[in-house]
Amino acid sequence: MARRRMFSLDVIDTDKFNDMSISARLLYYELCMRADDDGFVPSPKKIVRMVGCSEEDLKMLITKGYAIAFDSGIIVITHWKMHNYIPKDRYHKTIFQEEQAKLTQRSDYTYALCDQSEQYCTQDVYRFDTECIQVGDNPYTEVRLGKDRLNNIVEQSPTTHISEIKEIISYLNQKAGTNYKPTTKTTQKHINARLNEGYNVEDFKKVIDTKCTEWLKTDYSKYLRPETLFGNKFESYLNTAVTTKENSFAGYKVIENGYNYESEV
Repeated sequence: MARRRMFSLDVIDTDKFNDMSISARLLYYELCMRADDDGFVPSPKKIVRMVGCSEEDLKMLITKGYAIAFDSGIIVITHWKMHNYIPKDRYHKTIFQEEQAKLTQRSDYTYALCDQSEQYCTQDVYRFDTECIQVGDNPYTEVRLGKDRLNNIVEQSPTTHISEIKEIISYLNQKAGTNYKPTTKTTQKHINARLNEGYNVEDFKKVIDTKCTEWLKTDYSKYLRPETLFGNKFESYLNTAVTTKENSFAGYKVIENGYNYESEV
C-alpha cells in the first residue's frame, strides 16, 4: 500500500462536502489516508475512535455518498479513483475481492454498488483497471511522489463531455463577447466537474444568462470567465438565477428585472 495520498478539489472543494461537520471532513481525510490502493478501508470504526470522531460522522459520509459500506464492516471511498491514479508498477490490488465484486466504476471514476445502481452495471462503464501514468523510460520508485509525477497525473486526467463543453463555451462567447477556447484544460476541468455532479447544459446557460445580465458592461465583466462561472459557486449562481424576459412595445425593448430600456430603432 502506498504511503502517500492525494485529494481532488473537484470532490473536497464543493459546498456539498464543506456543508458537513468539521469532524466528518476530518474523518474523510483520515479514512482516505489509510485506504488501500483500491480505496478500501478494513477497520473504519477503529479509525473513528483513533481520531476522536463519532460514528455519526461515519454515517454522514455514507449518507452523503462519500463512502460505501458493506455488511462485512469494510467501507470503500466512493471518489477514490478521482483522488488517486496509481501506476501499475506500484499498484497493489485490494484483498477485499468479495466487496469489490459488488461494485462497478462509473465513467467519472466513482464507485457504485451494483445492486443499488443497476444503470451503471453495464459494459459501458470502466471496471477496475488502474491505468499506468508512467511515461517512456522514466521509471518511478515505490516511495517517490514529486512534482514531475503530479504534473503527469494532471496532464493525463481523463477528458469527457467534449460536445457539451463546446456548446457551453460557444454560448458564453456569444453572450459575453469573449473568445474562450473549449480545449483549455482548466475550462474542461471545471465544466466536467459540474457535469459529473449532475448539472446539464441548460443549467450552464442559465448561469451565463444571469451573470451576463448582472456583470456585463460593469467592473465585474472580467469575471465572465469559465473558472469563475463554473467553479465552486456554480450551484449558488444557479439557485439565485433571475429569469430574464423580453417584451417589445411601442418601438422599445423592455428587459424585466434589469430595468434597462433601449430603442429597437
